[in-house]
Amino acid sequence: MRIFTCQRCGQRVYFENVRCERCGADLAYLPDRMVVAAVTVAADGTVTPMDSETGGYRLCGNAQHGACNWLLEPGDGQPLCRACRLNRVIPDLSVPDNLRRWQRIELAKHRAVHNLLRFGLPVEPKAGAAPEGIAFEFLAPEAAPAPVMTGHAGGVITLSIAEADDAEREARRVAMGEPYRTLLGHFRHELGHYYWERLVEGTPLIDGFRELFGDERQDYAQALQCHYGQGPPADWNGHFISAYASSHPWEDWAECWAHTMHMVGTLDTAANLKLVVIGVDAKREIGGDAYRCTDFEALLDTWYPLTEALNALNRSMGVNDPYPFVVNAPTTGKLAFIHRVIHGKRP
Repeated sequence: MRIFTCQRCGQRVYFENVRCERCGADLAYLPDRMVVAAVTVAADGTVTPMDSETGGYRLCGNAQHGACNWLLEPGDGQPLCRACRLNRVIPDLSVPDNLRRWQRIELAKHRAVHNLLRFGLPVEPKAGAAPEGIAFEFLAPEAAPAPVMTGHAGGVITLSIAEADDAEREARRVAMGEPYRTLLGHFRHELGHYYWERLVEGTPLIDGFRELFGDERQDYAQALQCHYGQGPPADWNGHFISAYASSHPWEDWAECWAHTMHMVGTLDTAANLKLVVIGVDAKREIGGDAYRCTDFEALLDTWYPLTEALNALNRSMGVNDPYPFVVNAPTTGKLAFIHRVIHGKRP
């Protein structure tokens, strides 16, 4: 995620900010430019970026809940922005604490959608005109008739809002033996399932997918039952990015998709901050925009020392590693395949 600058005073501002802490300027995210900018809001509600004469933007309807800082482009007659209109179900905001949970979920979701937009991937709501689109359902477990499971089915991504509570999410992480569990990670993983259906299923890419990830036609429910009942293979860490990835080719793809998003998003932040990582071959620099870099080996060569540095910094503060994973040789091939798919190339 890039770091942005207030156009009024030059203060560094961040993706989720709605006001500059130095000068008090209103801030908003412009999806058409993919930047956070200082803006002026007119009496009629129209918004104009301070660095542009183009007005007519409007705040997303969810801004009133403190759940969104995105703008609608001029002429867009929808009440919600490109990220919020993907929602099909949100929690009952009259229930105490649901607003706080939803706000945290939306921040993670908006970051995930920003990733997709930076890559130029198709992002549209699941509706009559776009049945192949995305629909998010954020469900409260106490209000659901059945246990709420985070997952994906046919473009519908479901998330339990209990995951927005740090203590609950950490308890689930420990209970499931996971090294990493975050809201952003959930979104990236489940979106990986969606884009497999959108970009790979039924295309010439399926043969390359099966060669690397395995045959997805094996029984999915049975594979998960076996995984949870017997555990992963003893040598899973030599072939997969995570134990869960070993359960089924679909999960392997989704895990690797999420890691591709982790890698490129973090590298883009590092490049934007002009961080210099010792050990990177200067001839293979990724440039100023990791999302446009088509040299996967350059990305990976930069990723390794960066994650080592990030993990070491966290340990210095007594905090868990932000990237507690080992990218083995088979996983490298899978990540490269996904990177080529995203960039529209045939492996």
